[in-house]
Amino acid sequence: MFRKTIQFLREVQNELSNVTWPTREELIGSTVAVLALSLILAVFIGLVDRLLTFLFRAIYGG
Repeated sequence: MFRKTIQFLREVQNELSNVTWPTREELIGSTVAVLALSLILAVFIGLVDRLLTFLFRAIYGG
């Protein structure tokens, strides 16, 4: 049991050493892009929600 666990952890360590990690600049750039796109999408969904609410109230009253 312990032998398999140790073997697994060694394989994990080996795989993690093969990973190409992003530089600090790449990480910051990607984070900013994700946050900006999330904000844009949130605003878009909010505007569509307001528009649909307005249309349904105009059609069905309320």
